[in-house]
This record gives sequence, structure tokens and C-alpha cells, in this order.
Amino acid sequence: MEIVYSKQSIKDFEKLKQYPSLVEKVKALIALLEQNPFQSPPSYEKLVGFENVYSRRINIQHRLVYEIRPNEGVIVIIRMWTHYQ
Repeated sequence: MEIVYSKQSIKDFEKLKQYPSLVEKVKALIALLEQNPFQSPPSYEKLVGFENVYSRRINIQHRLVYEIRPNEGVIVIIRMWTHYQ
């Protein structure tokens, strides 16, 4: 599947660049999503109230939030930062 980035996820990635270990983790998660967005482990959770939107942990604080659009063959990366700020 093709990976597409939202404007917000691009801004989030800029914040993540100050933490090299998190950047590596995000890159690994995105590579995993390209191969199989439903692969587990690492675990993922479907977000309540959204259709085809999922979350995976980057670390204890940060999440990678993405939407799978199967009809388009696309995965949209929505966020790569904390949902607590």
C-alpha cells in the first residue's frame, strides 16, 4: 500500500527529529504498515468513533495514528506525536 502523509504528520515528524530513537521507531512502524497494516506484534488499536483509523505506540507517550483506505490502496499517516498536548 502507498503511504501518504497529512500536513499535521509532517509537522509532527519535524518535532520528532529532536529524538533520533523515536525517528527510527517511526520509520520502522511505517515500513511495517507498507507491508501489512494489520500485522501484530507490535499491537495496534482501532480508534473508537472512526472508521478504519488505528493507532500504534511509538513510545509510552507518543502514538502513530493512521487511516487505512483499502479502496484507494492508501494508508494516510494522520499524527506522529502525543495526544496529550
